Amino acid sequence: MPAFAEDEQMSTFFVGRLKYSSNNGNDCANVGVDLIELVRRVSSIKMAEERKVKLSDESLHETPFLFMNGHHDFVLSDEEMVSLRTYFEHGGFLFASGCCTNPAFPKAWRREMGRLFPGVEVKRISYDHLIYRSFYKIDSIHAVHDQSLIYVEGLIHDGNLVAVLCEEGLCCSFSMDNSCNRGRGVPPEVGKKLAVNIAVYSLTH
Repeated sequence: MPAFAEDEQMSTFFVGRLKYSSNNGNDCANVGVDLIELVRRVSSIKMAEERKVKLSDESLHETPFLFMNGHHDFVLSDEEMVSLRTYFEHGGFLFASGCCTNPAFPKAWRREMGRLFPGVEVKRISYDHLIYRSFYKIDSIHAVHDQSLIYVEGLIHDGNLVAVLCEEGLCCSFSMDNSCNRGRGVPPEVGKKLAVNIAVYSLTH
């Protein structure tokens, strides 16, 4: 379980919307709020408002769940890398999504997460992993446009899944019914279930 204040993590769920590099945390602006609402609908967990947080903020380490998204390439500064590494080492969890099926953000995310821990790379998470059934049972995810399989990708540190990514416009799927994914991406109903699963997984592991 995350090494954060026990009363906070057990009673309240909130999304820390991440500001990083030159990104101000406003891509697809309502996705954090919509994620909170999805969790609220299916659980009795106490919900709080979305918070914007930078990797340099002291409040980062009081934020056990971060959401990060974007359209473009990015590079984390050395200071941001140190802060994020410390965050993961103390039990934090990061959920990331590319916006509008733009490949630049996922490519950058894999590269930057791969810099955090020596010898550790982002890897595909197989469908037997608990993240696909932590609330809803998801046997497979197929892309809208060609029915190809879509996988969550993750970063594992010391045996713990600390960060996950879905590159196929997942935030646009669960927040905007795929309206900006140009006929591609994750089907909206599956996207909503997957987003809930990721949030529930983060709360229980």
